[in-house]
Amino acid sequence: MKHKTAILIFANSAKIDAERKNFLSAEFFTELNKQTLNMVKKSGIEYFNFSEKNQIGNSFGERFTNAIEAVFLKGFETIITIGNDTPHLKTHHLINTVQQLEKNELVLGPSKDGGFYLMGIHKNQFQKEEFLKFPWQTNRLQSYVTQIGRNQKVHISFLEILNDLDTKDDIFKIIHSFRKLSYSIFKLLCLFIFIDKKTNNLYTLYTLEKSFSKHFNKGSPFIFD
Repeated sequence: MKHKTAILIFANSAKIDAERKNFLSAEFFTELNKQTLNMVKKSGIEYFNFSEKNQIGNSFGERFTNAIEAVFLKGFETIITIGNDTPHLKTHHLINTVQQLEKNELVLGPSKDGGFYLMGIHKNQFQKEEFLKFPWQTNRLQSYVTQIGRNQKVHISFLEILNDLDTKDDIFKIIHSFRKLSYSIFKLLCLFIFIDKKTNNLYTLYTLEKSFSKHFNKGSPFIFD
């Protein structure tokens, strides 16, 4: 086996994501899925993509846990799990996670909503029955997993905190975070702001793109990737 580590991309198709997060379009999620896949490929790490087509289980926790188990059964010693809803997730986060797994039993990429956008875990730390009890998709997830780790004296490494896309408010947080963001993702997010008549934000697509161009022309390392 070339790598002892595998990446698990646990993400639905653009069509399903657009139905569940209907404040964004299928076009946006298509681009986000494409970016996620390209980012993973750049890492050189073997990966497995679990969409709704090959997820098994009734709840998110069941489907996610079963996907992790399926990859471990392929013979890998460590797994890095990610989704497709964190636009600021980059290849260097994956490489850093591989390095951190050499020294730690668990690596978490915490998201600002109390969950996590990435988890790196060793096979001997994966307990299926325990995972099924986790408060998945709640703002208690991060603290819950961290507390269990501490109780079991598990060495946990934390990556930087990032925003994921779960609500309309997250769009504004991501755009104005001054972190690296691809132009295609940036433009589609700005387009949402422009066409969403209910927003109270005073920015327009023209203003945001002008701001983007200003930063880009200066060679800003914070926005364009």
